[in-house]
Amino acid sequence: MTHTTRWLTLALGLTLAGMTHAQTSAPAGAHAPDDAYLWLEDIDGTRAMDWVKQQDAATVADYAQSSEFKRLDARLLEVLDSNERIPFVQKLGDHYYNFWRDKAHPKGLWRRTTLAEYRKAEPAWETVLDLDALAAAEHENWVWHGAQCLKPDYRRCLLSLSRGGADAEVVREFDLHDKAFVEGGFKLPEAKTQVAWADQDHIFVGTDFGPGSMTESSYPRIAKLWARGTPLAEAKTIYEGKPEDLAVSAYRDLTPGYERSFVQRALAFYDSESYLLGKDGKLVRIDVPTDAETSVEREWLLIEPRSDWTVGGHTYKAGSLLATNFDDFMAGKRDITVLFEPTDTTALDGYSWTRHHLILNVMDDVVNRLEVLTPQPGAWKRQPLRGAPALSSIDAAGIDEDASDDYFLTVTGFLQPTTLYYGTLGQGDAEAIKHSPEFFDGSRYQVSQHFVHSKDGTRVPYFEIAPKDIRLDGSNPTLQYGYGGFEISLQPSYSGSIGRAWLEHGGVYVIANIRGGGEYGPRWHKAALKANRLRAYEDFAAVSDDLIKRKVTSPAHLAAMGGSNGGLLMGNMLTLYPQLYGAIVSQVALLDMKRYTHLSAGASWMAEYGDPDKPAEWAWIKTFSPYQNAQPGKHYPPVLFTTSTRDDRVGPAHARKMAAKMQAMGYDADFYENIEGGHGGAADNKQSAFMHALEYTWLWQHVK
Repeated sequence: MTHTTRWLTLALGLTLAGMTHAQTSAPAGAHAPDDAYLWLEDIDGTRAMDWVKQQDAATVADYAQSSEFKRLDARLLEVLDSNERIPFVQKLGDHYYNFWRDKAHPKGLWRRTTLAEYRKAEPAWETVLDLDALAAAEHENWVWHGAQCLKPDYRRCLLSLSRGGADAEVVREFDLHDKAFVEGGFKLPEAKTQVAWADQDHIFVGTDFGPGSMTESSYPRIAKLWARGTPLAEAKTIYEGKPEDLAVSAYRDLTPGYERSFVQRALAFYDSESYLLGKDGKLVRIDVPTDAETSVEREWLLIEPRSDWTVGGHTYKAGSLLATNFDDFMAGKRDITVLFEPTDTTALDGYSWTRHHLILNVMDDVVNRLEVLTPQPGAWKRQPLRGAPALSSIDAAGIDEDASDDYFLTVTGFLQPTTLYYGTLGQGDAEAIKHSPEFFDGSRYQVSQHFVHSKDGTRVPYFEIAPKDIRLDGSNPTLQYGYGGFEISLQPSYSGSIGRAWLEHGGVYVIANIRGGGEYGPRWHKAALKANRLRAYEDFAAVSDDLIKRKVTSPAHLAAMGGSNGGLLMGNMLTLYPQLYGAIVSQVALLDMKRYTHLSAGASWMAEYGDPDKPAEWAWIKTFSPYQNAQPGKHYPPVLFTTSTRDDRVGPAHARKMAAKMQAMGYDADFYENIEGGHGGAADNKQSAFMHALEYTWLWQHVK
């Protein structure tokens, strides 16, 4: 994927980031005159916050006071804080770095060790930055957002820190040798910012430079080159996008011998233009379709077209992975090698470089397999990399693509705690070096994969985790989870929290791989875009119907849960298919699709949903806008809406307004808003455990 796509994906979580916390109120003139709950869009307003506090108090009193809740809260926090978890690492120079939270360090430690130590059962760690100590000293609730460190010595880093978990962040320069912030170094105030090293004394930066410097989607519109020791106002403009663009960014590939600078202009969520930035400041576009994703590694340009692409007398299928020599391509040659081509059941899940090889991760009916490709003239040499157990997820990633063929391999499954392997391509099998603990007794359960035909005949897969001795009599409490958007796939993974909160109590857990996701590549995603959005909801309902038909459960015992875009899914299951469910939990959700482009980051997602300000597009958007479609006199199941005040991505206004409207109509609608936490809903493990315990306690009281 492109550098811009990587940045947006990191900001996305499950949806894209948007404007700063202070900008989450609607712009003047954007109000809907018939909306009685607009006042709840005033994120930090006294009236709105008083309502939130009253709602929170009522929900806590009803669901978070029992001994059962407190026991579950403690057991979930035990999972999140466990010192036996795998400390996943990133290699920077000679050290392996890890960011770690536990009971003693709720905000976290940035720490490092050597490979020899890391391979031990209990490595010796050196603390680089204690975020709890920093937060206490500065009287801020800092949340770690990551670090970018400068090749090749990896001494200087750009650290991103968020107040309370919001997407807006501050950026500060940090010295890994001194383990301290650099006095007089690069420093940026809180904003939606994109930064990247150009060299020791320059960084590329896109941020809020003042009025007009951000796009209508509230991403940086201008990319600049900022020299050390000079005011930000004197940074040199590299490129300016248009206000209607999604974002503009710039970065430099610092691979030794292949140093190149790039500018990327994101036109919309799935469309972008990439440019090579010459030393003379001129830009040369990488001539691929705007909906294709590209990446450059050493001499290679990799291209992922999202639509069929005809070039050089050949047509390449959407969802393929193509390779060509970068310099030759920029010179006009179109000698392209197909590295992967999708089938009806396969899709590219990702890829990773080592020094001499490319590891491909392919999904076949949502189950992974790995291949190792070696560049050579014509068709690249390919070999399988050992696979995973049935119905598991497997991933491999190069550790240092500049210097070695070492790689980490992770294997996980619904009932299989994650195992981390370390290996070197071409030198035998990888060795297991880390194991996650078992937080529940997986031997009591079984995993199965099922397929059901949706309303239009499309074959839709889903995973089911159930007790081995399950009785198919319709009485099993069942929780069905889904997402269905932004080409994001839901794959098997181990969750101690789900095991302890749901499976151990006798519940059945189901993952629905509905359209809108990426389980079968771009075609699966495009099938539920815009006017076709209802296909995703039909798929989810089809899975629910199948669970009921198979007598796994029944509507009184079937619950549904989803977050973000999945929270929108939940809103539509509530309003379009209420007869199927006994309870619904909608987390950090989009719900008011009439106003979504005027709330938080909503303008970023028009490529996914459409523009409700255009009458022709509102005609289809209104069919999946829960806030508008909730009506009195219906038989809606009980619903819980959870959100966060500091969510500057989707924003809490959606959940607030939906809960208030449903309560006014007399429905059983509960609400809880964490004052911190951002789009993830929680700023630390303690908050996360509380939120999950609240949601699962609420569910058990409605569907057991």
